Amino acid sequence: MTFASPHSNSGAPQRSPVVVIGAGPAGLTIGNILRAADVDCVVLESETRAFIEQRPRAGVLEEWAVRGLERRGLAVNLLERAQRHTECEFRFGGQRYRLEYGELTGHHHWIYPQQLLVTDLVREYADVRGGDIRFGVRDVQLHDLDSDQPSVSYTDPDTSERVLIHCDFVAGCDGARGATRAVLTPDRARVSRYDYGIGWLALLAEAPPSNDCVVFGMHPNGFAGHMARSPEVTRYYLECPPGDDPDNWPQDRVWSELQLRLGASGAPPLTEGRLIEKRVLDMHSYVVEPMVIGRLFLAGDAAHLTAPIAAKGMNLALHDAYLLGDALIAHLTKGDSTGLTGYSAACLGRVWDYQEFSQWLSDIYHGTSSGDPYRAGTTLARLRRLFASPSAASTFAEQYLGSGY
Repeated sequence: MTFASPHSNSGAPQRSPVVVIGAGPAGLTIGNILRAADVDCVVLESETRAFIEQRPRAGVLEEWAVRGLERRGLAVNLLERAQRHTECEFRFGGQRYRLEYGELTGHHHWIYPQQLLVTDLVREYADVRGGDIRFGVRDVQLHDLDSDQPSVSYTDPDTSERVLIHCDFVAGCDGARGATRAVLTPDRARVSRYDYGIGWLALLAEAPPSNDCVVFGMHPNGFAGHMARSPEVTRYYLECPPGDDPDNWPQDRVWSELQLRLGASGAPPLTEGRLIEKRVLDMHSYVVEPMVIGRLFLAGDAAHLTAPIAAKGMNLALHDAYLLGDALIAHLTKGDSTGLTGYSAACLGRVWDYQEFSQWLSDIYHGTSSGDPYRAGTTLARLRRLFASPSAASTFAEQYLGSGY
C-alpha cells in the first residue's frame, strides 16, 4: 500500500534526506542531532515560532533525559536555570509524608518548563546550527511512504502554493492530531487506548510555589497536585469529572479545593494568586505499534501518549528522539541500518513500562476519591507501605525517576 496522492508544486521539487514534521521536543531534538552530524533536514511546523515558544506544557525531566541533552550540547540553559528536585511529598489522612528518592537511588529530577526547552532547541537548530525550519505550514501530506523515494507536501502560508520535498525518511513528531496520524490505517498499525475515566483541571497560577518539592494530595474530594514551574509560577492539578467545563471552577472554588485537598498537619496554607491557565484534561493514554510505517518513523505523542499522571511524556519524546536521530545518522553516513530496524522495539519497551507505572500511580492518586470504600482502603494500605517498607519505597523511586534503564 502506498500513500501517494495528487499534488501540484508551484516550483521545482525540493530535496532533503530527512523531513521532520513537528517542532516539539522530539522533532527539534532530532533536527539538532542531524545538524550536528552535518545531515540536512527540514522541520515543518504548523504553528508560529512565537506560539511554540510560549505554549505551556510539561516541566519534569528525568536525569537520564537531561544527560542525553547535555551530551549533545543542548542543555546549557537548562542546567543553568532548571530546578533540581530530590524528593516529593504525599499528603493523605491529614498528614505529610516525605519520600527522599534522591537518597534512595542517587538520582534526581529537573524542573524546566517545556516551552523553555523548546525555545532553547529552536534557537540552537535555527539560529546557531543554521537548520531549515518552516513555520505556519498548512495541509501537510505524506506520499509514497512504502517506496524508497517518499515525499512530503504542504501549503506555504505566505504564497498559498504547494511545496513538495523529496526525502529518504520522514520523522513524524506532530502529536496526536497531526498529519502523520492520518496514515495510521488499521492494516498498518494498532492503536491501543486506555481511558482512565477521570479528568484533571490543569491550572497555572501566578503564585510562588508553596512547597520546596512536588506535592501529591490524596483526598476523598479528589486528587490535587502542586508542581513548581518557576519562582513566580506554580502548576496545580485538581481531579474533576471528565469533560468538565473549566468555567465551573471560578478562582474562589479552585483555591478552596486546593487548600482542602493539599491541607495537612504542619503544612502552611498555599500561597494564592491569579490563575493564568485553566483547562480540563481527560486522562487517557495510547500506544501505536509499530512506530514505523514504511519510511515514516513516529516519535513522541505521534506514537504514544502517556497521561500526565506520572509526568513521563516529554521524557519519552526525548528517548525516541535520541534513538531515531542516532539511527538516521548511522544509516545516512555509514550505511548502518541496525538502529532503524530496531527503533520501534527499542522505544516500545520503555513506553509500555511508563504506561504501566502511570496506571499504577493513577490507582494511588484516585483510589481515595473513587467512592468505593474497599478501593479507598487498599489505596491507603499501598500508601502506608511506601513509607514503612524501604524496598517498596526504592521500587517506587526507581520507576518514578525512570532510573531502571
